[in-house]
Amino acid sequence: MQRTITIKQIALKNIFDIQTELFHVLGYSMSYLEFFGVLSGLAATWLSARAHIISWPVGIVNVVLSFWLYFQVHLYPDMLLQVFFFITNILGWWRWAHPRAFEADPKKQLKVSFMKPAQLTRTILVAGAGTFLLGNFAGRLHEWFPSIFSAPSSFPFADSFIMVMSILATFYMIQKKIECWIIWMLVDVTATVLYYVKGIRFYSLEYLVFTGIVLFGFLHWIKEYRSYSSQPV
Repeated sequence: MQRTITIKQIALKNIFDIQTELFHVLGYSMSYLEFFGVLSGLAATWLSARAHIISWPVGIVNVVLSFWLYFQVHLYPDMLLQVFFFITNILGWWRWAHPRAFEADPKKQLKVSFMKPAQLTRTILVAGAGTFLLGNFAGRLHEWFPSIFSAPSSFPFADSFIMVMSILATFYMIQKKIECWIIWMLVDVTATVLYYVKGIRFYSLEYLVFTGIVLFGFLHWIKEYRSYSSQPV
């Protein structure tokens, strides 16, 4: 019995190893971790674009898988970002399901809305300062914590830009602000290039697909916002 349990534990551990191949296609080795991480990410993003509340629990699955993948390819800011995403997926799930009375749509969920000009200005300032500070921090992690981070952070500033902008986009998505999709567009274009260079090309393809879903989400949320004016009070 003990041997059976040990074998199962080893097998499960191997599935979460990026070197464990699920299949091989066009010269590319696809791991279990990358494959299911991508599928859960696509599902969560598509559901978000549809303003569907189930996007949040699906996103939690994606966060757990992505955390372990980014750790193994030394994209440390992206890895740390998943901790934030785990918390915000829970918060977003609750926020969409429990709007205040004046914020509720016909489904009794949070309405979509636009950002105020002051919010846009703060977003630009935070994006610039955050990328600079986090990029410098990420570039030193292997020096400060060599027992945890065995290699230098790859592309610390590009990776930090993704992290900072993703935090901002997630914050505004929780509030159902339409501009969150514009921020996601910047994230997805940057990530598509970065992950391709890092060799996790299915994730790169995922973010390329995200770019199309983001455009759909932006247009769909605007359509939903305009629909409120045609609904009876």
